[in-house]
Amino acid sequence: MEGGLKNQRAVIVGGGHNGLTAACYLAGAGLEVTVLERLDHTGGAAVSKEVFPGIDVRLSRYAYLVSLLPKKIIEDLGLSLELISRPVSSYTPNTLDGGQSGLLVERPVGANTYESFEQITGDAKEADRWVELYSEIEQVAQVLAPTLLEPLQPKGQLREMVIAKAGERIWQQMFEQPIGVTIKERLAHDLTRGVVATDALIGTFADLASPDLLANKCFLYHLVGNGTGEWLVPRGGMGAVTLALRNKALQRGVKIKTGVEVTGVQSDGNLATITSSDGEFDADWALLNYSTVDDFLATSKPSQPGAQMKVNMVLTSLPKLKSGIDPKIAFGGTFHMNESFDELASAYRAAESGSLPKPAPFETYCHTLADSSILGPRAKEQGLETLTLFGLHTPYELFETDPQAKNKLLEMYFDAFDSVCVGSFREHLALDANGQACVEVASPVDLEEDLRLPRGNIFQGDLSWPWAEPETPNGYQTGQWGVETTERNVLICGSRAKRGGAVSGVGGHNAAHALLSKI
Repeated sequence: MEGGLKNQRAVIVGGGHNGLTAACYLAGAGLEVTVLERLDHTGGAAVSKEVFPGIDVRLSRYAYLVSLLPKKIIEDLGLSLELISRPVSSYTPNTLDGGQSGLLVERPVGANTYESFEQITGDAKEADRWVELYSEIEQVAQVLAPTLLEPLQPKGQLREMVIAKAGERIWQQMFEQPIGVTIKERLAHDLTRGVVATDALIGTFADLASPDLLANKCFLYHLVGNGTGEWLVPRGGMGAVTLALRNKALQRGVKIKTGVEVTGVQSDGNLATITSSDGEFDADWALLNYSTVDDFLATSKPSQPGAQMKVNMVLTSLPKLKSGIDPKIAFGGTFHMNESFDELASAYRAAESGSLPKPAPFETYCHTLADSSILGPRAKEQGLETLTLFGLHTPYELFETDPQAKNKLLEMYFDAFDSVCVGSFREHLALDANGQACVEVASPVDLEEDLRLPRGNIFQGDLSWPWAEPETPNGYQTGQWGVETTERNVLICGSRAKRGGAVSGVGGHNAAHALLSKI
């Protein structure tokens, strides 16, 4: 068999983390593997770069945290990669009192969390309800996380497994009814409800109460990673993740060609021909990322629009807060602004009508508090900090129709900071060698231009349930991986694959294993 594998040629279109993951597995199994990447570097959306002139800070430009990357992939491939846990889950200023108080969620939940919940909600039981909800969600994650790296199972089978572990109530509330309804059933206060709801909206433009359950799928994938749902900080930034994969691929003999744009793929089921700016490549197998997938799907529909605005900043120091909490605690996890349940609903309605969301919901995270290795010597000496901001309910169309939308939203975000910070937030922005504030903004339109993400959708399309669909009595699709196309030897290896989306490597892993199962 090994000799046969060595005679098998695989061409992977796209050198993002999924393409590199697939390459590592296939080369490790003995195939001859070539990766073709349009850009002059690998990594896709998971890259680090010094963005601002004269500022020696390597920022995670697009993706910035890791949750869905299974430990099994890291262990299987022997990746040199460290992921760091944060002691704070989140902090949310209470805008109702002008930021004089805030909701703190520790990891794990402790006495300070309970005190914070009671202070904000006036209800000693709200923290208990929070802990109960997340305990049930974690039990769901413990069941589903391992199945992401296995052939698809019927919905009924996964339902039985989840109910046996976590109970029927949480199955109904996560998979059968709108997540907004569930959140209202489980929690009593507008602010605590909102913090939970954000995980159903990041990167997804959806109504929390909609029966289409798009928000439910987003919620699931944000909380299922490795059976815990914890979002971890990659030491060295996101570029360290794809650098580890690239190094492993090269070590296993993968040929990586950058600056090569693929313009077409054809297949007769046995031989695939990939046409590119570097000529034609013949292969036994073609593994594709988004831009070349649609021609090989039996059905295809336009993806949901991207709905996020990413802002990278370098600060001279973290701002102090009116509540008096230590900024290292407040910004040590996810810092939420304008994200109460009612504020999120109001922002969605505004954006859906074609207006900028008001109030504009966003959340931030400070990489340097957990990992200062992204700072160069001069930046460390200056005590610089990074801040990543992720705006919600900012769909593609807003930026497409209004060239000033980015600037308007940025000013709204800064004003929101000012409402809860001591002094002006803008005064904390570092200046680059040209005297410009260290602020980089990427809208969904920018993501489409830079990374070819369709309409700026960071998931490359609608997220899918992690089971075989459509389900029939005999378990249709069971034994398949959710990466197959209409041609036997053409597979989807990117985020467009079923159970794909985010920095997970799941699409790459599953494409590689589907291929190997066919040989």
